[in-house]
Amino acid sequence: MQRFLLAIDHMSIWAGKLFAWCVVVLTGVVSYEVFMRYVMREPTTWAYDMGYILYGALFIMAGAYALATHSHVRADVIYRLLPIRVQASIDLVLFLVFFMPAVAALMYAGYNFAEMSWRMGERSPYSPAGPPLYHFKALIPLSGFFLGLQGIAEIIRCLITL
Repeated sequence: MQRFLLAIDHMSIWAGKLFAWCVVVLTGVVSYEVFMRYVMREPTTWAYDMGYILYGALFIMAGAYALATHSHVRADVIYRLLPIRVQASIDLVLFLVFFMPAVAALMYAGYNFAEMSWRMGERSPYSPAGPPLYHFKALIPLSGFFLGLQGIAEIIRCLITL
């Protein structure tokens, strides 16, 4: 069982590290746009679209990584003082009542959203360049998959603790 849980952790961490490279590309895009806009006085038509697309991809795909590495924000002033089994009980209830239904809704709605985007060949309306958006919208259900998988691993860990 431990090997299965570690495999899920490694997959979530791998996906998070892969999409962390969006920060490097985003930094290059923004730097190039600033140079072109303020030094060359010729702003690009594509930098705005690339900025929000890359940031969105990074943001949505970082959820499973944050869950796997316990990097998410917690208000655990009282929680950390509780016995480990009580913490596991609280986590289990919260994962089952709130987290997993939210992830299921994300996957369901995200799939429909992405499918509609692929069908119509959606392009960005915010610039003349109009880059395609459908492949980035496919990240919504994919991120839900990674979150759900990591959530299952966390639920199993809670059950093992109990």
